[in-house]
Amino acid sequence: MHPLTQFKFCPKCGSDRFVENNFKSKKCEDCGFVYYFNSCSSTIAIIINDNKELLVATRAHEPVKGTLDLPGGFVDMEETGEEAVAREVLEETGLKVENVKYLFSIPNKYIYSGFEVQTLDLVYLCKVSDTHMLKAEDDVAGLEFIKISELKPELFGLMSVKEVIKEIQKMNI
Repeated sequence: MHPLTQFKFCPKCGSDRFVENNFKSKKCEDCGFVYYFNSCSSTIAIIINDNKELLVATRAHEPVKGTLDLPGGFVDMEETGEEAVAREVLEETGLKVENVKYLFSIPNKYIYSGFEVQTLDLVYLCKVSDTHMLKAEDDVAGLEFIKISELKPELFGLMSVKEVIKEIQKMNI
């Protein structure tokens, strides 16, 4: 189901004459307001220790509760991707990001409360100097470092993260 089908009323005037305009937008036949359904920005953190191990999280909540994941999350309003990934890493792991390097982006579909959110996941290589404060927090049930060569993409619950794992295994980071 296309996410726009769940929008029944115009967010500007409340009219129920809020109809499909094209694949990515709806238009109000009463006030003329056009709503474009664009991707939300999200971040994924790649944190690698000196042993070439990647920091991997276990999801504490749906969607895909109990599967493997990477630290990260949605970009807040008025926040850069770099600020968001550092904030999310701190919230989820207790680690302070010292340096951030953008790697690539990948589209994803994230089901939240039964609603499909289209995201553009921004992947960052994050440098942390001290992992002694590592602690699963926020929406993370567990954290562990796993050798990159031993990662199994099929154990990760989100489609975009599975693809990120495959890419990381091809890169020589």
